[in-house]
Amino acid sequence: QVLLVESGGGLVQAGGSLRLSCAASGRTFSSYAVGWFRQAPGQEREFVAAVSWSGGRQYYADSVKGRFTMSNDNDKTRYLQMNSLKPEDTAVYYCAADSYGRGTITAAEYDYWGQGTQVTVSS
Repeated sequence: QVLLVESGGGLVQAGGSLRLSCAASGRTFSSYAVGWFRQAPGQEREFVAAVSWSGGRQYYADSVKGRFTMSNDNDKTRYLQMNSLKPEDTAVYYCAADSYGRGTITAAEYDYWGQGTQVTVSS
């Protein structure tokens, strides 16, 4: 079992940047795929980005492609770098881990979820 904790959210002006972190405890990310999802008030949770366990496959939602980038620097932390932020990026952002290592766009295929971190982009 892996426990996920997100951090790095906050308030930023349109055009600014934030880097979200997803830290794992209990186990490392070495065999897990990681996905990022977000949920705005009154809306359903939507896919943002995902990477397979090997890093060989990465997927981004069209709405964030070219602006958001996933990365990591060890087996216990995953990052989502968000640049050129827009007001419509405002949401609670969640990281999730898939024990099968697939890294899909489907939230139901992820086993573990963090508590979420709020990102607010002002116009």
